[in-house]
Amino acid sequence: MKVLITGGAGFLGSHLSEAFLARGDEVIALDRDAQAKVRHLLGHRRFRLVVDSVMNPEILDALAAEADLIYHLAGVVGVEHYVADPYDVLSVNVNGTQNLLRAAYKHGRRVVFSSTSEVYGRNPAVPWSEDADRVLGPTTIDRWCYATSKAAAEHFCLAYRRLGLPITVLRFFNVYGPRLDRLDVGRVIAILLGQLLRGEPLTVIGDGSQTRCFTWIDDAIRATVAAGIVSAAEGQVINVGTDQETSIRALAELMIRIGGGPSTIRFVPHASVYGDSYEDVPRRVPDVRRMKRILAVEATTALADGLARTIAWFRGANADAARPAVA
Repeated sequence: MKVLITGGAGFLGSHLSEAFLARGDEVIALDRDAQAKVRHLLGHRRFRLVVDSVMNPEILDALAAEADLIYHLAGVVGVEHYVADPYDVLSVNVNGTQNLLRAAYKHGRRVVFSSTSEVYGRNPAVPWSEDADRVLGPTTIDRWCYATSKAAAEHFCLAYRRLGLPITVLRFFNVYGPRLDRLDVGRVIAILLGQLLRGEPLTVIGDGSQTRCFTWIDDAIRATVAAGIVSAAEGQVINVGTDQETSIRALAELMIRIGGGPSTIRFVPHASVYGDSYEDVPRRVPDVRRMKRILAVEATTALADGLARTIAWFRGANADAARPAVA
């Protein structure tokens, strides 16, 4: 089988590429960004990296014609983008998805779309089932542009489903692990990890009582692969994650305990980090029964174990980067 992965050189995409290569499949990774996360795959005979964008409909049409299965992971993600460049977030996540869906529909290819827990907004009734209401803040708060863009993309996916396109929507909950975003940006673990490795205070926004459910990358990948090959997943929207809830303060404390060093916790107000265009979500917890029932996958990796492996990986990566080149 030949698998096309948009955003294939990113965090999730690089691990998904490895999973399909391990199955014996061919992988085409489309990505506009750096190649660092897939550098180890570039010499693999069944892996091909195409440096281009989902904003280019011609390249999507050509690649969809080759593929048997498509994963659409490409998108603009990260709080720093939500508040700094909402136009890019909306344009790529909505228009790029439409470009992909048109190509997939033309060639009759099955699609798995990467959505997010952000679509639920600030609905206080957790855990969130896939049919839960979406509760968002005002459009004057840029923070909500990402949730809106992903929800709009989901609507396009489901509209194409009604036209006959086989499609599955996955809503990921705080996936982490080796090759996570560049340190200090993006997801909360990457931000705290950068500070931890430098021995700086870990900045916790607000009082740290807000909670998230952190999903180890291998657990998320098992669900993601299943979503593309299990027939019962077609036409479904499925949460991917763990329902084990952790406060951000507890996360920071656990990272310090595992990582060691002199770091402490420093509490900072929201506005001092993201300005007035950010609004936090108190709790974010998925109902994962559909994932277990349809995909036969359960996220079983304990947060302490996953964090230990993630911290060790980043320490090794930083050590490698600091070594002088050998002539």
